[in-house]
Amino acid sequence: MKIARFTDGAAPRYGIVDDDAVVALVGHPLIDGYDTTGERIPLDSVRLLAPVIPSKVVCVGMNYPEHVAEMHHDGPKSPLIFLKPSTAVVGPGDPIVLPPLDGRIVHEGELAIVVGKVAHRLTEDNWRDAVWGYTIGNDVSARDVMFADGQWARAKGFDTFCPIGPWIETDLDPQNVEISTFVDGEPRRHGNTKDMIHPIAEIMAFVSNAFTLLPGDVILTGTPAGLGGFLDGQTVEITIEGIGTLANPARNRDDRP
Repeated sequence: MKIARFTDGAAPRYGIVDDDAVVALVGHPLIDGYDTTGERIPLDSVRLLAPVIPSKVVCVGMNYPEHVAEMHHDGPKSPLIFLKPSTAVVGPGDPIVLPPLDGRIVHEGELAIVVGKVAHRLTEDNWRDAVWGYTIGNDVSARDVMFADGQWARAKGFDTFCPIGPWIETDLDPQNVEISTFVDGEPRRHGNTKDMIHPIAEIMAFVSNAFTLLPGDVILTGTPAGLGGFLDGQTVEITIEGIGTLANPARNRDDRP
């Protein structure tokens, strides 16, 4: 089941994506369940929003062997985790605003876990109990700022540097899916979640032993290797098998009100 957060000109609400339409839900599905209002709205007449507004975005760095190699690193022995602020989150179609910096801005297309309930100290046996579903995330990074700062908070935390969407897929087996990233249609990154150094069960247990996870929190699980740079006017598309495609244009200027 695909759960979308959307607007048709009114306040944001949730719905179930059914082919070319969205079926509106009564309230928030994590609180009110999946009862529908009976309203069926053409998908092309709504604006899809970020499917959740998380209290935090937890990211896993260097989690694919080829990406570790291209970073000239030996690879972390346990999941390397860092945070993005919720203010970095934007939805499908929203612009990635490029800050006025020298150096490269890169995309990192990743499978994203969406948390469905309060969770602390999960194990590798019960981690699924805390998962609402999966979406697509783009861990946008100012690569040269990472190296200049010696840490990642600023480089990965700029406004709009965490597109997620287009919806939450609740029925995905996340452990063997293809991830592909394109810039203006050109293939840039490709990988499969089966190649993760630290699999999802380990990530969920590790992260939840550090932070209490809240409903709507997002965990990005790492990016495969590949060419990551993009520029003003280009569009980054990330496709994950079983979920769909997240597309965002890049802009030098923020046109948001």
